[in-house]
Amino acid sequence: IELFQVPMSLRVNLRGTSKFVSRTFLLLSKSYIENVITYYVYILECADNSFYTGITSNLIQRLESHQFGKYKDSYTSKRRPVILAFYCEFTDPNLAIETEKRIKKWSKAKKKALIAGEYEKLPNLSKKKFR
Repeated sequence: IELFQVPMSLRVNLRGTSKFVSRTFLLLSKSYIENVITYYVYILECADNSFYTGITSNLIQRLESHQFGKYKDSYTSKRRPVILAFYCEFTDPNLAIETEKRIKKWSKAKKKALIAGEYEKLPNLSKKKFR
């Protein structure tokens, strides 16, 4: 079995801290690398300035379906054109689904901070404001 060194990538903790995983490498076989499915969690900015969060294993095809209104009763169909504002990649479908559900519950301000890469703002945008 031929093995490849694959550097571990930047991981973003959605609770607000961003850090690199140690500079270690994973040893993976070529067949494993070729058979890994990538899942994408994405945020679209719609024509009415709202956000749509979704998950897919084929980002380009999914964006085309949104853009061309493939599903007439969908949220984005009446809010076109849409712009891909953010996406992140996962190899674990359960983690991708969990992340999508979490982001869907976020406020518009928190989604904007994520899109802008302002990870340090995310924890404060999570806190409930008491009056």
